[in-house]
Amino acid sequence: MMIRTVKRVVAPLLALALVLSACQAKPGERSEGGEITIGIGGQPLLVYLPTTLARELGYYEEAGLTVNLEDLQGGSKALQALQGGSVDVVSGYYDHAIQMAAKDREVRSFVTMLRYPSIVLAVSPKASKPIDSVADLAGANVGVTAPGSSTDFFLKYMLDKEGLAPDAATVQGIGGDAGAVTAMEQGRVDAAVMIDPAFSLLGQRVGEDNVKVLTDTRTAEGVQEDFGVPTYPAAVLYSTGTWLENNEENARKLAGVIVKTLEWIDQHSAEEIADRMPAEYSQGNREVYVESIAKAKDAYSKDGVMQADGAEAVRSVLAQFDKEIAGADIDLAGTYSNDYLPAKEG
Repeated sequence: MMIRTVKRVVAPLLALALVLSACQAKPGERSEGGEITIGIGGQPLLVYLPTTLARELGYYEEAGLTVNLEDLQGGSKALQALQGGSVDVVSGYYDHAIQMAAKDREVRSFVTMLRYPSIVLAVSPKASKPIDSVADLAGANVGVTAPGSSTDFFLKYMLDKEGLAPDAATVQGIGGDAGAVTAMEQGRVDAAVMIDPAFSLLGQRVGEDNVKVLTDTRTAEGVQEDFGVPTYPAAVLYSTGTWLENNEENARKLAGVIVKTLEWIDQHSAEEIADRMPAEYSQGNREVYVESIAKAKDAYSKDGVMQADGAEAVRSVLAQFDKEIAGADIDLAGTYSNDYLPAKEG
């Protein structure tokens, strides 16, 4: 009788303990169901717009997902959060999946949002010395969203392309939104790797003629000129191999939501897109924000697919200035997957 009584008491307690354990699991350790935390490498930046727009359109909820978006202000910080287990998924640049592969750590992209990097390398109107080309950045103080981020990678690549050492310029983290605009406007940095809407807002505030552009990857022409390829995969959703293995259905739903959002972007005007986004993202200048979205529309992927030649282009570019990547035997097929994307009709 005593044993039966103990069993009747212990069984419910064990069940409750399991429920509480599941609820208290850290992001990155969760399995199917429950909440998903997405770390974003600079939420107001247009390169990550689909991640936030999906929430504003109600697509996560429609898919049965409870998604928390966390603004981490830089791609390197978002990657660190994933490694530390404080986020499940990152809305960041594909670069980091290759960077981790070189360290024998499995990080995999599962839906592509951006087919052009949409990065602009520009000179501050108050630069401390004349800068007319990338070569002139030697010895200059150059702003990036955060050290170790994709904007930092891009700067190192451009320096290497000019025959300079990757550390020929001093790197300073300035964020990607209002802080970046202020740093350039006040001359706290000589130049910066910027992303819209910050770059366009800077031009509006100081005058476009006063902002010298060294290179611009917001267009197919710019991508071809800098990287020698027609498309260069940039912003994606990525996670660890463990999370993807434990959350196959969640990953499929997330990929489906992003593809649905990309289709919505393609079918609507910049004005309509801006209407759906948080008002504060325009930083007080809606007209420039709308214009920035209009310029960015063509850079968004149409279907979320990662192209094999695009992935190889990213690896090749990173290998030019990163010795660890250059010397690593990287299986690119392990750094991305199109298997979570919605099946194509027909």
